[in-house]
Amino acid sequence: MILVLDFGSQYTQLIARRVREAKVYCEIHPFNISLEKIAALKPEGIILSGGPASVYQEDAPRVGAELFKLPVPFLGICYGMGMVNLAFGGAAAKAERREYGPAELRIDDAADLFHGFFRNEPVRVWMSHGDKMTSMPKGWSVLAQSDNSPIAAFADPSRRFFGVQFHPEVVHTPRGKEILANFIFRICGCRADWTMEHFSETSVRRIQEQVGGGRVLCALSGGVDSAVAATLVHRAINDRLICVFVNNGLLRRNEAEQVCRLFAERFGSSFRYVDAGARFLAALKGVEDPEEKRRRIGHKFIEVFEEEAQKLGAIEFLAQGTLYPDVIESVSFKGPSATIKTHHNVGGLPTTMTFKLIEPLRELFKDEVRELGRELGLPKEMIQRQPFPGPGLAIRVLGEVTEERLNVLREADVIVLNEIRAAGLYEKVWQSFAVLLPIKTVGVMGDERSYENAIALRVVESEDGMTANWVALPADFLARISKRISNEVRGVNRVVYDISSKPPATIEWE
Repeated sequence: MILVLDFGSQYTQLIARRVREAKVYCEIHPFNISLEKIAALKPEGIILSGGPASVYQEDAPRVGAELFKLPVPFLGICYGMGMVNLAFGGAAAKAERREYGPAELRIDDAADLFHGFFRNEPVRVWMSHGDKMTSMPKGWSVLAQSDNSPIAAFADPSRRFFGVQFHPEVVHTPRGKEILANFIFRICGCRADWTMEHFSETSVRRIQEQVGGGRVLCALSGGVDSAVAATLVHRAINDRLICVFVNNGLLRRNEAEQVCRLFAERFGSSFRYVDAGARFLAALKGVEDPEEKRRRIGHKFIEVFEEEAQKLGAIEFLAQGTLYPDVIESVSFKGPSATIKTHHNVGGLPTTMTFKLIEPLRELFKDEVRELGRELGLPKEMIQRQPFPGPGLAIRVLGEVTEERLNVLREADVIVLNEIRAAGLYEKVWQSFAVLLPIKTVGVMGDERSYENAIALRVVESEDGMTANWVALPADFLARISKRISNEVRGVNRVVYDISSKPPATIEWE
């Protein structure tokens, strides 16, 4: 088991994900967890995450010197490296030039952490820091450096303490998995024996313990997350699970019918359908702010579920397909982790709801959920569905959400997905969708002036949703989509292509 101490980095969960990919169990805990709790966890190694603070800030999150007396190896990443450095007498200062993005690392010592690399070998890494190490503890050695970081990696190998200024956990550090594997296996001596089958078995036991003899209402959306969550809960408690699909009126064209057909067949009499589209649209009337949209949608979902629970008798628990990207973007932990946007099923939930939440996928990323779905025997068409936001098209209709504007977006969305599928791209890209912009533009249609809506096309590739790159689609393919939307969707005369990556943008526009 590897323990990750979280200092608030947006990438913290990626560290755990990389460890789990290596089939080693991993847990994330806040940086200020007690030594007693750490001792009870019995980790083979400890990783200190990055974070948005500077190590020399007065209110920067810190750990006590007692932590480093534990007889296990340590790896500090970015901010975590600064913590290790300061704990043993090193120094840091504000860098003359902040370093964000790709950098070239030069290896000075190809042992231990960089086993399998070559001395003086240039290695591409991802930097994201405003500090730099100006001196290191006495007796420690430099393992690697970059143009802007003379101490980009260091170590005291005799005590098995290591630090790196860059982020080995992100995909933009191509050989980062090798570096982490060296720490996990060569330095910590872990065994690769943790699998998704193990996660499934553990989750089932945890659900059974939490629910006891009670019943669970599961919120189905039709996506892979809620389907996997429902299947996992069903495996744990069988017919004491009741699945409810709420049509919020914010779905794609014909989606409600498809979802009903799929889940009624899978869950039988345990499946219930509620058409609440008019209620959701009424709640969104006049609302333009995306955070307020998410909040109202989250509250309305809970209101509908609580009404259904009252009809069904005593139901204490609500199961959701919440994933970690939802959590890390929605919830600020003790200040370090910045709130990016409130997801309707996390920060959008009312504080007064009567349900106790069951979120068996809360620690997983989308690709891990798909792997779990395969382990649980779900059909491929369900597992491979592209992510679709819980608030639905409400956050792809920018500005006020109306039935008229939803219908314009639905027609454009059908064209985008049909063309993406026809090109064999649906399972190769992370997400592909249309966005209705809150502006109108002048055009010429049928030799006459038009003043109509603009559609933005968004296609991105990603491994986990935490970072994403826009896909460089062929010009003739983009032209075909643009022509079809302009010709076939009444009320649209312009199509633009979004070439923003995450960061700095998010995948969804709201």
